[in-house]
Amino acid sequence: MAMGGRSFSEYSLDDWKRLRPITEGIKTVRYHIVDSLYRRRAARSGDLAAIARTLRDRNVLFTIAFEDPEAIAWQAALVRHFVPSALHVIVDNSLDDAAAAGIERTCRDGGVAYLRTPHNPWPAPSRSHGIALNWVWHNLVRPGRPRAFGFLDDDLFPTAPDDPFEPLSRQDVYGFVRHGMQAGSGRWFLWAGFCTIRFDKVQSLALDFGQDWFLGLDTGGGNWRSLYRHLDLAALEQAPAREVPYRDGVETRQGPFQWIGTWLHEVGQMGQPELMADKRRVLSTLLAPPLEAAGRPRGGR
Repeated sequence: MAMGGRSFSEYSLDDWKRLRPITEGIKTVRYHIVDSLYRRRAARSGDLAAIARTLRDRNVLFTIAFEDPEAIAWQAALVRHFVPSALHVIVDNSLDDAAAAGIERTCRDGGVAYLRTPHNPWPAPSRSHGIALNWVWHNLVRPGRPRAFGFLDDDLFPTAPDDPFEPLSRQDVYGFVRHGMQAGSGRWFLWAGFCTIRFDKVQSLALDFGQDWFLGLDTGGGNWRSLYRHLDLAALEQAPAREVPYRDGVETRQGPFQWIGTWLHEVGQMGQPELMADKRRVLSTLLAPPLEAAGRPRGGR
């Protein structure tokens, strides 16, 4: 397993005086031990083995859900309508049992495969998300052997026909590219909320969809060493993305929406908290036409 973190040559003399190579190394080992133990745990709900058997030679989209049954209901309907060639699987990382029950009911009513992850050991959202992604990689993707797989955030919605797997006929990975926070490092990764990957190109790699925080890489960036550094970013087709204010009179940084091609990202963890209810109302209005096209009125169950 690639351990991640900085190489010794990247530490300054001041870093060594502060023992950062040692403390960061200990933390990195700890993260990987927790991850290794977690992936062996059983799903709290759903038939893991049965779902894995349905993946072979399919294009599969996995959504990591988190306590938002409404968003999952919208996304499931829209993916079914606008990305009909993909198998959609909901993997629920919710902490709240009532929210998880609502998501499971939504999936059951909509005929969408559902699993609930083991109890997550990490309170930090990004690290919690990353370990859930790794659980999916080891327990579903690897044994299931899909043609290709991808990950979606639960507040990302297709609004028109799209095939996020089509670029994989020309390249090994596709998605929204993010860059590391360390200026000049050249490190990049695919955002774990919108990415697709050819399974045959990565099946033997020690993938890690978590953070590599000591390299300045957020969720998904743990794949820098094993995957992304071996790819020519300039040669890759990337998903186009732009951020806009969710409504007039609000600055983008106060309440952003993000468009990734024709996919609308609510960006639920960003913006001023007091705007979130209004932002969801605006999102509901924007999604009304595509939901009606998908045969599901926005307020239906």
